[in-house]
Amino acid sequence: MIINKNDRKSIRSVFGKTLAELGKTNQNIVVLDADLSCSTQTQIFAKAFPERFFNCGIAEQDMITTAVGLASTGKIPFVSSFAMFVTGRTYDQIRNSVCYPSFNVKIVGTHGGVTVGEDGASHQALEDISLMRGIPNMSVIVPADCKECEQVIKFASENYGPMYIRIPRTNVCDIFDENYEFDFCKANVIEDGTDVTLITNGETLAEVIEAAQSLTKEGYSIQIVHVPVVKPLDGATIIDSVKKTRFVITVENHSIIGGLGSAVCELLAEYYPVPVHRIGVNDTFGQSGKWDFLLDYYGLSAEKLSNTIKKYIDKYRLVK
Repeated sequence: MIINKNDRKSIRSVFGKTLAELGKTNQNIVVLDADLSCSTQTQIFAKAFPERFFNCGIAEQDMITTAVGLASTGKIPFVSSFAMFVTGRTYDQIRNSVCYPSFNVKIVGTHGGVTVGEDGASHQALEDISLMRGIPNMSVIVPADCKECEQVIKFASENYGPMYIRIPRTNVCDIFDENYEFDFCKANVIEDGTDVTLITNGETLAEVIEAAQSLTKEGYSIQIVHVPVVKPLDGATIIDSVKKTRFVITVENHSIIGGLGSAVCELLAEYYPVPVHRIGVNDTFGQSGKWDFLLDYYGLSAEKLSNTIKKYIDKYRLVK
């Protein structure tokens, strides 16, 4: 797979444009934002359909309960804000008002992970996936590029139930071509290999692919599994992949506690125990800095991943 990391597009703009496009044919779609529509790019929908856009101000809890009211009348509300605020400030409302009665509310958290950059720890959601996947009835999706994001938003509009969709602040490179089809029930095996199974999603998929390509040149055999749907997790694909390698490394722009790595560990501990190493933010807050510097600082850049993965493979070969 060839990716060009220098050619990046705004995944937030794709989110906004997709909503606006879907709004043309689905009159039930409404959009709510917490005074951040320029950042989340829901402003695109707002300009197209001002009568179906609601700026709720800096009142995220009210925004969620307003969305519930709209959902109760048959509307399909998409609620958006920074991932930190739309999951952290609103946890009680999401749990008790959205998920407990299973209302059809779609929550889109932008600015997820350390790549929020200069806004610093207060704005860098590293716990949002953990919070959302722990609530019954909630689905959790983390698209990796613009094409997948477009398909995920369309899927959310057409399928009933609470959903949390997480996208980054940063622009992302294309990974999938025009033949790609998002499947809510399936993870994707991007590359086959025998030394290790790398499991990731979101913007770190591009870093993992680059790291794996570097390691392949050094003689390592790397399997990559992209898991856009963290909940419900496609355990069958993961287990089938792990049977080939019997060794797993997870990579995520999130805390290693409660996110994708934890979900994989829970699955494998119960059904197919093998060694697992989790690469992510190691139980700490983020900090202010350029997004690419922070990605590297927390060990999530392709270069850092290549070195870490090689170390883990060599260590595992010694004890296997």
